[in-house]
Amino acid sequence: MLPTLPPAILALADGTIFRGLAIGAGGCTSGEVVFNTAMTGYQEILTDPSYCRQIVTLTYPHIGNVGCNAEDFESLGNHAAGLVIRDLPVRAANWRLQETLSEYLQKHGIVAIAGIDTRKLTRLLREKGAQAGCIMAVEVDDRRALAEAVAFPGLAGMDLARVVSVQSSYDWTGGQWRLGGYGAAPSPLWHVVAYDFGVKHNILRLLAARGCRVTVVPAQTTAAEVLGLQPNGVFLSNGPGDPEPCDYAITAIREILARRVPTFGICLGHQLLALASGARTMKMKFGHHGANHPVKDLQTGQVLITSQNHGFAVDVETLPANLLATHVSLFDGSLQGLARSDLPAFSFQGHPEASPGPHDIAYLFDRFIKMMQDEKAKHAQTH
Repeated sequence: MLPTLPPAILALADGTIFRGLAIGAGGCTSGEVVFNTAMTGYQEILTDPSYCRQIVTLTYPHIGNVGCNAEDFESLGNHAAGLVIRDLPVRAANWRLQETLSEYLQKHGIVAIAGIDTRKLTRLLREKGAQAGCIMAVEVDDRRALAEAVAFPGLAGMDLARVVSVQSSYDWTGGQWRLGGYGAAPSPLWHVVAYDFGVKHNILRLLAARGCRVTVVPAQTTAAEVLGLQPNGVFLSNGPGDPEPCDYAITAIREILARRVPTFGICLGHQLLALASGARTMKMKFGHHGANHPVKDLQTGQVLITSQNHGFAVDVETLPANLLATHVSLFDGSLQGLARSDLPAFSFQGHPEASPGPHDIAYLFDRFIKMMQDEKAKHAQTH
């Protein structure tokens, strides 16, 4: 028997209304509506802090086939403002399944809609750009939903890093997932301070698995506090919102770079490294969201398939002479990677931690380890 589901609507700021079925919590949620082309990883997407204040549309039609579990969280909670899908399977089956997607959404209070034409919605977002929107579930009111969508201010100028960041520092010690669960990390050889602008747990796992003792600090931690921890390297995490209002982070990064501490940035961290180095950022039309984006490594010529989640990008036309482009998107030519020519620092726009996949660009973590090794060797020679 097919379940009987209550109604839901998705209203966009341009006046478009999609009608479907409520598969999560009842109520109303608003945010920037974006589309994600990944076929898997819906639980990781929901728990990725980079999706704060965004309603995520999944373009793959069948979502929920394998249910949800307690291991696939990328943070301590859910951050996506809402979920939009085409089809929720009647049954879910997987050996790791602990609850269905619908049960998960209801338990965590996530408003979600199914049964709409996500192809039409995606075409609309591609043509007009990411739009403010509102999902209203169970008790629906077209006029109120449209008003909520129009009232959403948009992400430009919005500092969300401090919203999703931890309030106090902590040490991360967990290793990578293997068949049977998460294992222990090896004994640490390096001390890395990781700025939490909305960090994903698998990034921390990949650092720990490469022999790093990771100290995670809040977004607004000063450079003096970080340098006082005497790290071998500093990591700048992914995160949501507009990078330009994060003046506290830009100031701290400048000071850390001036001390020649090896620095590696991802996503928002990539944009903040660019801003601290004198470049500018810009809002993209509809951003990059998915796990199948081709990126070219300009140093090797290799083409890599990557996971992406960002609505802002570094403007390649504003790069100073000491900031070199290392990677570009083969979808639209936008900048994907940077490296300082005068300092041990580099960054990448996508999500190389592969959660959800792919693993092609994980070598950047090895590059960070080698950068710390090289800096330590130089320091030993001069002292």
